[in-house]
Parts: sequence; C-alpha cells; structure tokens
Amino acid sequence: MLDKSILEQILNDWNYWDKEPPFSIPREILSREISLTPDIISVIQGVRRCGKSTLLAQLMKYKKLNSRECMFVNFEDPRLTQNLNIQLLDQIVSFSKERFPNQSTYYFFLDEVQNVSQWEKWLNTKVERPKNEIYIITGSNASLLSGELATTLTGRHLTLELFPFDFSEFQKLKKEESFEDYLQKGGFPRTLRFEKPQELLREYFSDIIEKDVRRHISVRSSLTLTQLMKAVYESSGSEVSLRTLAKMVDVTPDTIKTYLDAACVAYMLLPCPYFTFSEKQRSARNKKYYPIDLGLRKSIISQAGQDFGKDLETVVFYHLRKKYRNVFYWRDTGEVDFVIQDKESIVPYQVSWDEPKERHFEALKEFKEHFPHSKAPIMISRKNVIEFLKT
Repeated sequence: MLDKSILEQILNDWNYWDKEPPFSIPREILSREISLTPDIISVIQGVRRCGKSTLLAQLMKYKKLNSRECMFVNFEDPRLTQNLNIQLLDQIVSFSKERFPNQSTYYFFLDEVQNVSQWEKWLNTKVERPKNEIYIITGSNASLLSGELATTLTGRHLTLELFPFDFSEFQKLKKEESFEDYLQKGGFPRTLRFEKPQELLREYFSDIIEKDVRRHISVRSSLTLTQLMKAVYESSGSEVSLRTLAKMVDVTPDTIKTYLDAACVAYMLLPCPYFTFSEKQRSARNKKYYPIDLGLRKSIISQAGQDFGKDLETVVFYHLRKKYRNVFYWRDTGEVDFVIQDKESIVPYQVSWDEPKERHFEALKEFKEHFPHSKAPIMISRKNVIEFLKT
C-alpha cells in the first residue's frame, strides 16, 4: 500500500483543487456526447501524446464540474510504479471522499488506467453497483476494452477516439499557418510548440513502439518493429503485402500480421481494408495503412520531398474515420481511394491534390459497374478540402 503522505503529494500535483488548468486548445471531441453518469463508463482512447490528459481537464471545465468533486490521476507517474494495483484504486477513492466529504458526486479521471493490474475487475464492481461515483478512463491502447471488461460493460460504456489535432484545431494554435504547413508539421499538440519538433516526434515514435506495441507481442528486439513501421509509413496509402514485408525484415507473413495488428491497437497507424460484402474476400485482400500523424511520419521516413497527394489522402482518411468509423478502399483495374457504407448507401471518394485525372474517372466508372446502386462519387482536391473538412 502506498504511503498516504506520498499519495497526497502525487494527487496534489495532478489535480486542480487550488489552481486553474493550464491553457489548451479546446478539442472538437468535446462537442460530442460524453455521458457522465454512474452506470456509464466513458472511455477515451488514442495514440500516446495526442492530448488525452489535457482533454480530461477540458472536460471538467466544459461540463462545469466543481474541481473538488474531480480526482485526476495519471498512472504513468513514476512515483506510482511499485503500487499499480487495485489497492491503489481503493486508496484514491477513499482519499477523495476523506478530503472532500459530503460531495453529491465524485468524478474519477483515470488516465492510462491499463497500467494498473486487474483494473478491469475493480471497475466491473463499480459499474455493477453504481453509487455517487463517475469514472472516465483513458488509454493509449485500443485493447483497453477487451475480454471480460467488454462483455461486462456491454451497453454500459461509451468509447471515444482522440486523434492528434485536425486542421481546424491546428489553426486555433497556428492562426497564420496554412494547410500545407499542417501537412508538414502534423497535429501532436506539444510538438507544435517545441523548438525542435522532429527530435520530439522521433522520441514519440520510439516510445509508442516500446511502450504500446512491443509490450503486447513477443518480439526479441525493437529493431524489427522499427524497420517494419518505417516501411509501412513510407508506403502510406498503398496496399501492403505481408509477404513483401516479411522478406524485408526476415520473419513470417503471420508474424508481420501480428506486428501490424499490434501497431493498429496502439494507434500508431490504422488500417483501410478492401471493400466487399464478402468477409472472406476482404480478409484475403491486402490492406492499406495510414500513419496516425503526418508530422510523425515525416520525422522518420527517408524519402526526400513531400508527396502532397498522399498527405491529402491521409487527412481525408482520418476525417472519414472519425465520422463513419469504417473506411474502405476498392480496386480492380483502377482504384477508388475510399468507400463508405452508411446505412443503405455506398459512397466512393477520390482524392487528388490537383484536378482529377482520367484514371480517377475510369476507376469510378468501373466501381459503378460493380455497385450500380452506389451514390454519386465525391471528389476531393486541394481546392475543396477545407470545405470538406468542415462537414
């Protein structure tokens, strides 16, 4: 059990009982429905350093909560390393109620909670017997809700994904900078204020591999993972062959799949599968992958220059991902960059930095022949992307 005086010092550092949260750019996700009730767990997931801790403080202000009702704790604080267990969670709850007794509600913001041993079982009991305690949890891993917890919390949790800044959030911080600047710098909040952002981004890249990818799979060294991630980042938006990557890093295709799945779970990149109504056909086709952040990609790839077309495609992918969750591509003779299936409708998207070329239209014509009930295609270029991102 952690010494009470040490716990008090840690919690004083993390909380806002006698101080205001520092200024931060309000995140777009705040405008969505984030339920704060005892029988619903709010789960916020996203890549490391995308602003989850800051979002929790913003949530307190956005919901106009009394700071004395709110308990913040980040379980990556090194002072907690030897006590990451359910006894610590009990201590935190008890401390909050002892320090501020007679509050009508207590809000517990548990940041990077996946570091706590058996936290799932502990949280299960809280949901099964809800009191005047409300829990908001975050994690740098999409497996945060898995196994027993996911089953127990069916219908009792609301999961939201947080990504690095989108262009509108970027502009709130960098008012004088352009869309092209955003494509170059990306959206990790801290790096946009850092004197040497490339160095910090490379540190992020290493941290994500070590702390959020490697820890979930069996791999002897980080070198193989690093080489693989660099290769996938360099081929951003292109179909990825497991066999080709396997030869590159001298492992089996099945191992490559395991590594890529782990990287997606850690939000280092996200997949874009092939569009078909047949799950069997979909699983047999290669996927495309998109890096979580363009600045992160540019900090580690070896390619010279900038491919505005691929960068634009990445931005469009994440905009669609946030809006529809499932985003696909389609290819036969030609390729349709993205396909969205929303309820009964199928909508193809083509992305081109300049004016669309003949091959884009040929691919759409081919797609229409395969899916005659699909809706009119949406064409996105540099000219209309800013308006598109507002939808």
